[in-house]
Amino acid sequence: MSEYEGEYGGRRNSNFALIVVLFILLIIVGASFLY
Repeated sequence: MSEYEGEYGGRRNSNFALIVVLFILLIIVGASFLY
C-alpha cells in the first residue's frame, strides 16, 4: 500500500512539475515577444 501510494505521489509530482515548466516557458516566450 505504501509503495503504491509513493508511486502515485511521484507521478503526481512529475505532472505538477511539467505544468510549472510549461508555465515558465510561456512567461519567457511572452516576455521576449513583448520586449
